[in-house]
Amino acid sequence: MKKRVLIIDDSALIREILTEVINKIPGFEVVGSAPDPHYGAEKVVKLNPDIITLDIEMPKMDGLTFLEKLMRLRPLPVLIISSLAAHNSETALKALELGAVDYIPKPTKKITEVLPEITNEIRRKLEMCAVCRISASVTSKGEVDKKYAKTAKQGEVLKKSNKVIAFQTTDKIIAIGASTGGTVAIAKLLEKCPPNLPGMVIVQHMPKGFTQSFATRLNKDTELVVKEAEDNDAIIPGQVLIAPGDQHMVVDRSGARYFVRLHSGPPIKHHRPSVELLFSSVANTAGPNAIGIILTGMGDDGADGMLEMRQNGANTIAQDESSSTVFGMPKVAIEKGGVETVLKLPDIAPYLQKYKIT
Repeated sequence: MKKRVLIIDDSALIREILTEVINKIPGFEVVGSAPDPHYGAEKVVKLNPDIITLDIEMPKMDGLTFLEKLMRLRPLPVLIISSLAAHNSETALKALELGAVDYIPKPTKKITEVLPEITNEIRRKLEMCAVCRISASVTSKGEVDKKYAKTAKQGEVLKKSNKVIAFQTTDKIIAIGASTGGTVAIAKLLEKCPPNLPGMVIVQHMPKGFTQSFATRLNKDTELVVKEAEDNDAIIPGQVLIAPGDQHMVVDRSGARYFVRLHSGPPIKHHRPSVELLFSSVANTAGPNAIGIILTGMGDDGADGMLEMRQNGANTIAQDESSSTVFGMPKVAIEKGGVETVLKLPDIAPYLQKYKIT
């Protein structure tokens, strides 16, 4: 059965083009469209769509306000298609925070000139929406997935403290990879982490220009220090380095000092930055002194690198299906044998407390 798509956009031309594009994608059909959120809300009730594409700048009610109300009253997979997402990373991140699955910036060129390119992106992201879990199950703190978990245990309650970074080498490295749903998952994970954990390196699939805003937002909500990585940044306890959009990030070592290198090599598995490259570099550089975490995401980026990490003695963790927006990357990593422990998202931070630096 085809997935039913509702288009909400104030541009009649965009509605027409999106309808034509989506109706040509196997497995999807446009069942209706609306020029503003008020009319869109009526169409949601009347047409019962499976997926909504949503603009942000519209009359009567902006897309973010509509999205917030929709997720509270009738959660559905929402794909943001907006010109605001092209130049305002804060707006795009806010949409993801409110529950949107992903976003596509409207092209700055004439849309007919880039139609083949945008058609492929719409297809790929609608397929994400079709398999994503919008209402992830909420479980009690400390509960783990009994099917896979081997050593997980509930952590102690954390106390607030001031952000203080001692410039010292980190004995261990925590490497994290995520894609669809990852911005929210990473935020929830880091806000529960104590400030005295080993240095962290994170790849979240995001375009250029968005990761700086992402790091800034994360830094406000955690006791850890979070920043967008720069070439040759040292990996130090209590600090989180986010790979810049459109650049690969790998871990290197000089004596006892771990640091990151950035480069613009070809995309790996269609992604730059690549979780695969990060995990593989950590496996070869840190070996048993590494902890690898693979979070929600579409596809298989990071699965081979996580297997390499585990084979080199690292402790490897995957987010479980029930708490993942898209159980793609974690599932493949589990199937390939690269995962030692599977945990629900709320249980990962307590589990990491065993690595606190005293």
